[in-house]
Parts: sequence; C-alpha cells; structure tokens
Amino acid sequence: MCGIAGVFQFDERQPVAIDLLHQMITCLHHRGPDEHGVYRDPRLGMISARLSIVDIQGGQQPMTNEDQSLWIVFNGEIFNYPELRRRLEPLGHSFASRCDTEVILHLYEQYGPDFLNLLNGQFAFALWDVPGRRLMLARDRLGIRPLFFARPPGKLVFGSEIKAVLTHPEVQPEIDPEALEQIFTYWSPLTPRTVFRGIHEVPPGHYLLAGDGDVKLKAYWELDFSPSHPQRSEDECLEELDALLTDASLVRLMADVPVGAYLSGGMDSSLIAAFISRRSQSPLETFSIAFSDPQFDESPHQRRMADFLGTRHQEVFCTFEDIARAFPDVIWHTETPILRTAPAPMFLLSGLVHQHGYKVVLTGEGADEMLAGYDIFKEMRIRRFWARDVGSAMRPRLLDRLYADIPGLGNSEAFRHAFFAQGLQDTESSFYSHAVRWGNTARARRFLAGANVSAPADTRQTHPAIKLPMAFEGWSDLAKAQYLEITTFLSPYLLSSQGDRMGMAHSVEGRFPFLDYRVVEFCNRLPADFKQRGLNEKWLLRRLARRYLPPEIAERPKRPYRAPILRAFFGPQTGAEYVDELLSPDHLRRTEYFDPATVGGLVRKARSGSPLSEVDEMALVGILSTQLVDHLFVRGKGRPNPPAIDAPLKLVDRIATGVD
Repeated sequence: MCGIAGVFQFDERQPVAIDLLHQMITCLHHRGPDEHGVYRDPRLGMISARLSIVDIQGGQQPMTNEDQSLWIVFNGEIFNYPELRRRLEPLGHSFASRCDTEVILHLYEQYGPDFLNLLNGQFAFALWDVPGRRLMLARDRLGIRPLFFARPPGKLVFGSEIKAVLTHPEVQPEIDPEALEQIFTYWSPLTPRTVFRGIHEVPPGHYLLAGDGDVKLKAYWELDFSPSHPQRSEDECLEELDALLTDASLVRLMADVPVGAYLSGGMDSSLIAAFISRRSQSPLETFSIAFSDPQFDESPHQRRMADFLGTRHQEVFCTFEDIARAFPDVIWHTETPILRTAPAPMFLLSGLVHQHGYKVVLTGEGADEMLAGYDIFKEMRIRRFWARDVGSAMRPRLLDRLYADIPGLGNSEAFRHAFFAQGLQDTESSFYSHAVRWGNTARARRFLAGANVSAPADTRQTHPAIKLPMAFEGWSDLAKAQYLEITTFLSPYLLSSQGDRMGMAHSVEGRFPFLDYRVVEFCNRLPADFKQRGLNEKWLLRRLARRYLPPEIAERPKRPYRAPILRAFFGPQTGAEYVDELLSPDHLRRTEYFDPATVGGLVRKARSGSPLSEVDEMALVGILSTQLVDHLFVRGKGRPNPPAIDAPLKLVDRIATGVD
C-alpha cells in the first residue's frame, strides 16, 4: 500500500519543483510512512509514500523497467502477480525484484492498457510512458483504492487523496453545491464528482490517458448481472462459492508482514476469519469494536467467534466521547461530508491494529452487496408485493420485519403508509428499489441554503446523474437494486469514507475477499433466489456458513454496522466543543452552505434531549461534517496542523532532465 501523487505538464517546462512534490507527499505520509521516492523529468513529477508489505527490500518506488522507458508509482496489491510473472517470463521479460509493482510495467510493455483485465487486485497507479509521452492513471474494478485528479491550465494534478491535489497552488478548494445536494440524497457525491468543484475521481473500473494536451477516461470493466448459461444447480453453485471464497481469502494473505482480520460479530467477517484461520500455522490475530452503548455493541458475538477459532483477539472500546473527539480527524481523512458517525469507530479500530504492529487486515465488506444482505433488498421485494394489492392490510405488515436496528421507526399502519408507500405503484421506475431511501434522505436538503423547505421529497425522480448501463432494464429486479447499491453506496461511501480512509489513517491496509472480481462476477450471475429466498438474505452464503461457523453466528440475522450520533455530540461531557462553534448561527452565515434558522431549530431540538428522526440525525452529521470540511480544507486549505512525519524521508530522487 502507498500514497501516490504527481503533476503532469502538457507542455514541456522545467521539472516540477521538488518542494511541491514534498508537500504533496507530506499530506500522504499516513498512507506510506516507510519510504518516500520521487521521479522527475521536464513533463512529469510523481512521488510515492510506501507502506512496505511485499518485497520490503526490493519494492522501492518509483519503479522502472530495464531501459527506464516506463516509470510507475503504485498503491495497492496485485494478488495474482506470481502467475502473471510466470506468463511474462517466457515472452522475454526479466525482473529485478519480486514485487507486484514491477509486473504491471511488463504487462504494459506486452499488452498496453488492455492488461488491466488480467489483474486480480485492489489498486490505483500512475504509469509514465516516456517514449509515448503518455501518462496512464488507473483504478481497480470496484474502487477499493482511491485516485483523484484536477486539471488546472496546462496540467493534470493527481493524488491518492484530495489533500495532495489541493497542495498545488493552482488548485483551489471550493465546495460544489450540486455535490452537497448529492450527498444529502445518496450519502456521497456520484463518481467522478467530488465535493470540491473541479476535482474529480477516476471512476472504478476506469483508466485515464493524458498526453499531448488530451485527457481521456475509458472503462475497462463494468458490473454485469446477465445470468449464466446453462444454469447450474444450487449445490453446484454452493461448491463453486466455497472454492472461490476460500481462494480469494488465501491469496489475500500474500504479504511479508503479519496479516490479521476484523471480526464484526456477523457472518461475513466470521467466515473470512474461519477460512484463513484454518490455514494458519499460528493463531490468527483478530480485531473488533466494542461500544459502551449496548444498542450498538456486538462484542459478545465477536468474542464467541474468537473463542471458536482460537484467535488472539483485541478490542477497542468506543464511547460517545471517543466518537466526538475523533470526528474532526475522521473528516480530515474522508475529505468529504458524511451522514453517519460510523467511520469514527473504524478510525479507532485501525489505530488499535497499528498499535499491535499490523499493516494488513482481511474484512467481510462486499458480501451484503454481492449476495443481497441488506434490508433495502427485502424492502423492495415487499413493496412490489404490496403494490400488486394496494388495499391489502396484511401485505404491508411484512415491513415490520425490517429496520429493527433503527430507533424511532415504529411499525404502526400510519407509519408504514407514510414511510414506505411513497411511489409504491411506480414499479416500472429504474430506481424503484432505492426510491424510499433517497426520497427520505433528500428531506435533509431542507437545511441547505436557499432550499425550498416546504417541498416534499420526490420518490419519482429520474436521477439523471446516475448513469445506467444499456443492459440494465433486462436484469432482474434484485440485480437492478444491487447495481444501484454498489455504484452509489459501496464504492463512493463504504469503501472510501468507512474503508480505505479509516484504515490508511493509521497505515493499515484492508483486504476484501468478497470483492475479488471472480467472486463478484460469479455472484452477479447467480439466480436471484440463490441470493434472496423469500425474505431470507444471502441464502447461498448462509448454507456455506453452516459448514464453518457455530450455528448462532451462521444463522444470525443481518445487523447493519452503526454508531451513536446524538449522544456523541450533545450528550454530557462529549468533548465536542467544536460543535458549538461550527453550528453557531454566525458560523453558518459565514460559510453560507446552510440556512441558519432551520439548522438552529434542529440544534435546539438536539440539545433538548428530544429524540431525532433518522433523517434529522443524518442531517445533523452532514451539516457538522460539511462545516468541518470547510474549516479544514476551504478556509485553511488543509489541516491546520498536518500530522508530524516521525520517520526520516528515504527520498530516491530519480530525476531525468534529458527526457524529450
């Protein structure tokens, strides 16, 4: 794992200033504290902060090929690099290291950009083709690793995080109002948009080519839910899922450092831990979050799994005060407003992992998206069933089985109709599965400055910012819902604000067996009832779990990971003094993102101790985190006190001023 950054100049000039590159990589030191390296020539300057995991001695970056015609800075892991290396060697390619980064250079030599489809990994990289005068930026299929860019006149500035891009003097931080509206609807800006105007993200499954004044974004992979032919039996699919997930877990143990695992207390992370624990010669180290609030705490289930597997188990104990104190650091790492406090405990958890000397953990993310584990998929199924007999009194009562984890969601008939009947009969809409969620989250937009606060959320919106593939309308209803969940939630929020950013804040790399592209493509081809059987989620995975897990874990209903909100910021002794300042009417007027009077009413209600609806809790977090983004990036253009670099820079200045 690494942090990467650089500046590409379309017209040859003097090499990019070394001081600028140093500033860019200082912002990314947390991503790679082990070694820093830089490459410069008259058109390109790029730099890497390395977290040494594979080939610790020989994997220095930037890395080049034999004749120095190609250079690369790389963030991530290629898990199938040994077989790719064996494929390349008979074709005449020789290797100077045993690092996965070098394999990418030789794949590009052999195949050009088309080699991306050969990679099984999680990655973002910048590859400089010197004779071709072409820069290639690329990102993995599902967007596990981030990569951002901006285009000031005559340049392309890129980095693993936005803060590195903002270091360039010609890139100015300005919050995009349209991005804020998207956050207050979909939870995140829709890729390639970011919350900052003019700063973009390379979309998952895409690469960018820059050269001769031209920049092109191209897709090399996309989600496909077309069913497999011929169809296989459920038992055959079960055996293939077992083999795929086992292999996906084991290849992710590739490292020259110890590898641990997260245990959430649910089936997904437990199954991954079971796969790797069975093959480990020493006890696996596992890590989890325990909450002081029993409403959110799952530690008994985590300890049950740790005992079952015989792991060395570590817990971070998370209080309301911990969430409040960590929240500004969380926003400095997410670089975007968020609507949940859930990333804060993940930030604390990666700190625990770092304290125990681990750089790599395996986790269970992705199972719910690929195998239909979330309640939103059940909600869609029930609403479609209800819509066929709108007058039924019994059909909507099936909704009582959903969202038991969300306080304040009553199960009365009036509530069901007010909440779930929105757009009930609009079943032909491409966005039917997510209409209720987006419509209700969008109610939080009433706090935005200039909002029409009396306008109800429209569940029949066409959502033009969401680009649907041509094959979309031919997929099953469940497949459509999964596509929307993956593209609007998994990639831009879960793998970013709650995943990569919280792990790398403490130099910890997360690895995700359920997001192995072989597993993803297999799950996407499964019949819908192999994933969702009635209102039973992850049907095939549950069958698999019964082979490896204790019954109380294998049969445990899905419980979404959540964290406290209201008591974290407004309870006694929260340690969140910054909340008063950032949510004060004067500060809200200065920033001009929100209506001070409307926000003031929400804050008074929060301070009174009255319970807030889920939408209002999310709005509160969104408003506070937006104010923090403004404070940290717009007005300060970066964190007021950047983290100290506590290790010397091992700078490899490979300057090539003679390149033309």
